[in-house]
Order: sequence, then C-alpha cells, then structure tokens
Amino acid sequence: MSELLQLTNLTKKYGSFLANNNVSFKLKKGEVHALVGENGAGKTTLMRMLYGMEKPSSGNIQLHGKTISFSSPADAIKNGIGMVHQHFMVFPHFTVAENIVLGHEPKKGLFFNRRQAKADVQQLTQTYQISVDVHKKVKHCSIGEQQKIEILKVLYQGAEIIILDEPTAVLTPHEVKELLKTIRFLASQGKSIIIITHKLQEVMEVADRITVLRNGKVAGVTSKEDTNAHHLARLMVGRELKERPARIPSQGTSHLNVQNLFLKGKGQKNVLQNVSLHVSAGEIVGIAGVSGNGQSELLQTISGLVETGSGSIKLGDEDLTGRSVRERREAGIAHIPEDRYMWGASKDDTIEENALMGYQYKASYSKMGWLKRKIFKSSVEEWINEFSIKATSSKQKAGELSGGNLQKLIVARELGQNTSFLLAAEPTRGVDIGAMERIHDALIQKRNNGSAILLVSSELSEIISLSDRILVMYEGSIVGELTREEATEEKLSILMAGGTVEGDTVAETS
Repeated sequence: MSELLQLTNLTKKYGSFLANNNVSFKLKKGEVHALVGENGAGKTTLMRMLYGMEKPSSGNIQLHGKTISFSSPADAIKNGIGMVHQHFMVFPHFTVAENIVLGHEPKKGLFFNRRQAKADVQQLTQTYQISVDVHKKVKHCSIGEQQKIEILKVLYQGAEIIILDEPTAVLTPHEVKELLKTIRFLASQGKSIIIITHKLQEVMEVADRITVLRNGKVAGVTSKEDTNAHHLARLMVGRELKERPARIPSQGTSHLNVQNLFLKGKGQKNVLQNVSLHVSAGEIVGIAGVSGNGQSELLQTISGLVETGSGSIKLGDEDLTGRSVRERREAGIAHIPEDRYMWGASKDDTIEENALMGYQYKASYSKMGWLKRKIFKSSVEEWINEFSIKATSSKQKAGELSGGNLQKLIVARELGQNTSFLLAAEPTRGVDIGAMERIHDALIQKRNNGSAILLVSSELSEIISLSDRILVMYEGSIVGELTREEATEEKLSILMAGGTVEGDTVAETS
C-alpha cells in the first residue's frame, strides 16, 4: 500500500491549552487506520484539522506528497476527503437519494433531475455493496440506514479518504457487523479509511494499523498483528486497568414496581404493550433490545418525561403514577438519559450549571431560592476530578466539552445524588475505555450499596457484564428474561429479533 496522506507535527492550541501537541500520522492507500484514545485525547481535533474545520497552530498536511491547507470542509471534499460525523446530518422528509445528492444534484436543464439522481445512487449502492432503498423517506430509516446514507454521500462526492467518527456508537450488533464488512470492502476497492473509535474489539477486527493518542500526543503506532486490545487499553490510559469491584450478593426487596404499562404511538399500535417489571434493592436489571422497540419510551415513562396511557409505577411504597419529573426525582429517581444533548444537558450553560440541573431545589444546594454556590462548587470540582472530566474550569460552557466528557459530567451528576434508584440509559455512550471502567465500577458500587438500577444499553457486552437479570424488549413488550448465568449474546440476539429461547436451545422466527 502506497502512502497517501501525511500529517507532520500538527499542533493545535486554544489559548494555553494544547489539544494536539506535535502529532504525526500517516495513512496509506487502501488502509483502514484506527485512531484511538481517551476522551479529550485530541482525536477529533486532529481530524477536524484534516477536514478543514480547524486551522493548525503549526505543522503541515501532505496529500499525494504535496503540502495542502484547507480553509473549509468544502476544500477537503474537493480534494477527496470526506467525513461521517457522530451526529448524522440528514433531512428526514427527503428520500435517501435526495439526501445523498444534496448540493451536487444532477440537472436536466435548470431543474433537478430526480430520475437521474435515483439511478446514480442506485448504481453507487451496487458498486460499493451498501444496501439501502433509494426511494425511502429518511424519516422511515433506521439509525443504521442513516449511517449508510452518510457514507454513500461522501462516496457520491468522490471521497478517496473517509473519516468515520465513532461510527458504531448507536448501532445494533447486526448493524455493527454490516458496517465493519462495508469498511473492509471499501478498503479492498482502494478507499482509505480513518476510524475514530473507543471499541477496541472492533479495532482489532477491522483495522490494519492503529495510532493511539494520549493527552494530545502520540502514545504509540502499531499494526494489528503486533498488538492486542489489552495492550491498546494500556497505551490509551497510561496504566493497567483495575479489576472490577466484587459483587455483593443481593437479598434486597423489590424497590421499583412497574405494572401493566401501555403507551400509544402515533398510529394505532402501542409503543408499550402491557409492560410489567420489578427491580430489587441491590440489583442491576438490564434491558436489551434493538433500537425502536420501546426501551426509550419505557425509561421516559418511568422518569416522568412521557405520560403513560395506563398502568402504574411505584418506588418502594410510593405511587409515582401521574407525578411530575421533579416529584419523581424527589422520591429518589436519578436518570442518565440516552441522548446527552436532548435530555441531559444545556450546551450554552456552564459545567457548574449543568451539574446542578434537576437538583437546584435540593436543600443541600439552595436555601429560600438562593444557591449555596461554595458548597455546590466543591461538589462539582470533586466530580470533575473523580471522573477525569477534561475541562479548563467549571465555568467552561458544556458545549465546548467533547461528547465523552459531557457524558461523564452527566453520569457524575446523577450518581452524585446517592439516590435509591437509577435509570441508566446508554451510560457509556461515546466514552473511552478508562471512563467506561470508571462508570462501570461506579454502577456496581451503587448496586453494592443497596440501590436499584435499571440499565438500557445497545452494547450487549455491557448488558451481560453489569446485569444481575436481563429483560428483552421486542415491539413494545418484554419477550424474555434471563439470569446473569443464562445470558449469552446468541440468546439475547435471538430474543431481540422476536425469536424464542428454551433452555439452552434457540429458535429464530420465520
């Protein structure tokens, strides 16, 4: 494979803060090169400089042996560099084909040639073996299909280098397998792929080479053959990972009781269909399911964000049915939401203000409407240190944090309240392996201290690793329950697809 791209001593400063410090990186034609590191290590900043979204403070970029400088993403695209971001930029009311050609539409005279657009995109899907219905409205597409649209979009624009930023963060296990297969196929066709990810098993499966960043510097560059996930984790965090806290056997009584929940969707179909479950004190109950099968709505009804059609929700002896979000929080519910930007934070407010949100009325933080800022600031500083949140100060805007660091802030806020019950939705989404270790340890410690936890995660390995019991949701109903000892990825995947599990045998639906 010949060398295609070279970044030499790239440095990016924000005031006195060094996001990247003399980082060098090489990419070969037809190579899949993984860029890994902890949150705030400088991965995304490095790629933003390559993609023309940021100007390097120093250093240079060479493409095909020539020094280049991009003033915008449009410049990068003209030079064959495309980027698929974590948060997809699609128009839901347009078709798949219309989204892909947007900004580069084929014309017939002065008008958009819709027929040609569909034909061109159809040919593209066949060339790169990316299966998606070009006539479908994007609002009806799954998350995995939307990602395919973004990849096809950069291919349509002629990208030879494709940057994928945390591409598997919101995908189901099946969609992850499809994506990794697509990445390898694109590389076989001569495309060069840079993949930013925290998931080291996927790195070992798909990458040819790996560059590890730590604190803005290159901590190591290695081929896949010369490393393993354990070695990469050590390079990322700069130390050996700790052993997980031992589980204390739980004899707790039932703490959360949900009975016969129904929730209507937009049409005739129920989003939640007669859902009943319980979580005992000192227990983690995991909920597995393909995205869109009611897990999100279940957590929103328990937290009070959505009003149920019928059914009841009790915490201990207290009936919370019909209560407000604030009343439920006061009763002892903490909530790590699945979407940190929509439900979990306000990007325009400070870290300190975000750490207070939802708890500003507590007696320990306020008196007669006045905030006890000294007391609260001390708690925030403690959380920042405990979860290694990379920030210039507690006065920094939350929107200036990386996604992973904002996630850690939300987790720290909700765990910091020492509540009797926690709703944890995708608690480690977008965080690095060191932060994942810290969050997992904190969840188990909370469980060991007698709290009840309801966990929803798209990562089956996380569900299996943390849960004492696992419930599976399919089309708004709970279709299966497995103990920690019974659960395997195979059994869970079959239940998630609507199949059945009997003892050690599985049977798929036709």
